[in-house]
Amino acid sequence: MQISSRFTIAVHIFICINAFESDYKITGEFLAGSVNVNPVIIRNILSQLKKAGLVRTARGTGGTSAAKPPEEISLLDIYQAVECVEGDELFHFHENPNPQCPVGRNIHNILDKRLKKAQEALEQELASTTIADLMQDAARYLD
Repeated sequence: MQISSRFTIAVHIFICINAFESDYKITGEFLAGSVNVNPVIIRNILSQLKKAGLVRTARGTGGTSAAKPPEEISLLDIYQAVECVEGDELFHFHENPNPQCPVGRNIHNILDKRLKKAQEALEQELASTTIADLMQDAARYLD
């Protein structure tokens, strides 16, 4: 299992917004240059973040800004905005385990509770970290 790079790119976007918005217009091109990806990827992620109410974007070269203060945007908010988790379940089971096999017919009984606990632990950790926390860490590295 691997969470897609959309999540870390989205976090990168928020750090850029907070680090540079007073000095630069935060455009898709600007962000693409920092992340070093195609601007289409940035536009797609910004669209997801906007839909979740986390950023505001102005048409054309108007730029992007956070829709909330950094203290009110958690990593969980960002994760939920950009990751495609079906049915709010991080772990996806194979579709048709063999009901004739003792393991196949009981795989959900064996794993579901443990995987749910793992997902809850991840979500709790993500919820406890805000963009403001990351900006405090970033201050050591940004001049």
